Amino acid sequence: MAPNRSPTLSLRARGPLACFTRPELKVERMSYPVMTPSAARGLIEAVIWKPAIRWRIERVKVLSDIKFISFRRNEVSSKASRPPIATVNKGGPPPVYFADADRAQRNTVALRDVDYIIEAHFTMTDRAGSGDNVFKFIDMFSRRIEKGQHFHQPYFGCREFAAEIKPAGAAPDPIDDTRDLGLMLWDINYGEGRNTPVFFEARLECGVLDIPADPHAAWADELNEKGGEHG
Repeated sequence: MAPNRSPTLSLRARGPLACFTRPELKVERMSYPVMTPSAARGLIEAVIWKPAIRWRIERVKVLSDIKFISFRRNEVSSKASRPPIATVNKGGPPPVYFADADRAQRNTVALRDVDYIIEAHFTMTDRAGSGDNVFKFIDMFSRRIEKGQHFHQPYFGCREFAAEIKPAGAAPDPIDDTRDLGLMLWDINYGEGRNTPVFFEARLECGVLDIPADPHAAWADELNEKGGEHG
């Protein structure tokens, strides 16, 4: 029987700036100290994504010291609205949006000179075709990493913070840094009519952030260890 899960695969990603925005800060951007699992998944999917596979991030290794930088950027305060269905179907003038009239200058607290190793694996989905298998996608992943190929530009949290993707083989050891990172965004559960953010208790241990496979299960185990206490 063909395997349904790949072994652990890795890549190295680095760049001059990164911002993994904390969702509790609505107006101005402030980054988590370390890349979030959802940002790591988005980055690896920029290298290779197919409907036949689903990525699961296992850990993020931090290779450079955690350093912040603050600067101001021009952003817009609202999104351009969609044209009404009647306009789409029958034609007519679309809604007018002028970015210059909606611009606001906001502060950003970002990370600088970031360097990570992302370790992850993928599983096959029910959308896999007859010619799809684990070995095919492992080969595609390895080939694209070696050649520096990607479907779209990988980035660190914001599209203007581009990431350089490299093989992980010659990377240095993780930094000697251990700290609690508090509640960190794990991912978004997308559902009908409502998208639910999922968080986990993150801890950097000797420069390595281990990602739980299921934060809900991890919280349940923690409650059991505490005798069923609820916060």
